[in-house]
Amino acid sequence: MFLGIDVGKSDFHCSLLGGDREARNSFPNSSVGFSRLAKWLKNRDVVRVHACMESTGGWSEALAFFLVDGGHVVSVVNPLTVKAFGQSELSRTKTDRADASLIARYCRAMSPAPWTPPSENERKLQQLVRRRAGLEEMRVQEQNRLEAPLTEPVRDSISKSISFLEGQIKEIDAQIDSLIDDDPTLRERRRLLMTIPGIGDRVSSTLLGEIPHIQEFRNGKALAAFVGLCPRERRSGTSISSSWLSKVGNTAVRAVLYMPAITAMRWNPILSKWAINLRARGKRPKQIIAAVMRRLLVLAYGVLKSGRAFDPSFALDGRHRI
Repeated sequence: MFLGIDVGKSDFHCSLLGGDREARNSFPNSSVGFSRLAKWLKNRDVVRVHACMESTGGWSEALAFFLVDGGHVVSVVNPLTVKAFGQSELSRTKTDRADASLIARYCRAMSPAPWTPPSENERKLQQLVRRRAGLEEMRVQEQNRLEAPLTEPVRDSISKSISFLEGQIKEIDAQIDSLIDDDPTLRERRRLLMTIPGIGDRVSSTLLGEIPHIQEFRNGKALAAFVGLCPRERRSGTSISSSWLSKVGNTAVRAVLYMPAITAMRWNPILSKWAINLRARGKRPKQIIAAVMRRLLVLAYGVLKSGRAFDPSFALDGRHRI
């Protein structure tokens, strides 16, 4: 039995495939809805199902945990793979019910790998990392508002808001450091990541929080696709149009890698040389930054996969290939 689930903020739509039969239903995206789903499956004599859903952050994670705890197999996949599968079927209908059916067919045809639930500390870290990103976004918005002509009371109010947000960010950073320091596994992974020039506290904590099982990807290319750091090119006859990023994947990881990539282009012995070669080949600045972001992510994958600290000499002689 295969269960395709299209998860939304307020509800989720299900498509249950077994043989030539399909059953559909929708439920509230809450603990009440989860219980109704379990009862719905039980009424159809479903003991164990392979459920599949797209990665939609916190909206899908709670349901995934509920199904795993209930003894079911769960796959959480990149929406891009489901979209490509739908295109191969020439699917044109775009509704929640149709999406659930598409995900169920994808699950039956492709047998995606089971999802490995993050540990309790990894879940806490993920929430802290996302809260920090939200606070940082609010601070940038407030700082941008200061650039407009303002009366003194408004300027003073914005300045106080910025100070408050900066205090909150410091508190979150302290909680992140404490959580990682108290967890031997997270502490060792952060140590390995920070041996890579260009990766500091914020990047390492974001990678550990947003991709807790990064080392389980089959290779660096698969990880780059998950994050949305694969180059995209369109060809039609003699016309060629390229975009510097596919922009499908984990936006938080892409955002946090941008500035470290620029730093790595100057200080990382591997990436600085590589960036120079790309520039000599006529690549545009944004393409070079995107390529360095991608390579930085692959290096992170490499040190976590191997359990070895970054070694420039090991990478420079061509053996550091992931």
